[in-house]
Amino acid sequence: MFSFFKKKNPIDQLESKYRILLKEAHQLSTINRSKSDAKIAEAELIAEEIEKLKH
Repeated sequence: MFSFFKKKNPIDQLESKYRILLKEAHQLSTINRSKSDAKIAEAELIAEEIEKLKH
């Protein structure tokens, strides 16, 4: 009932951040390709952290 009081686990937090970065990268892809590539690189680093936590 009060799920908004619960803390997310670290994997959920990272996955949320990963999705946000990919969304921003997609939006930037039509405007500034280099900024889009930087966001994708950040997202890949987060994906690696997620994989480390899962194993």
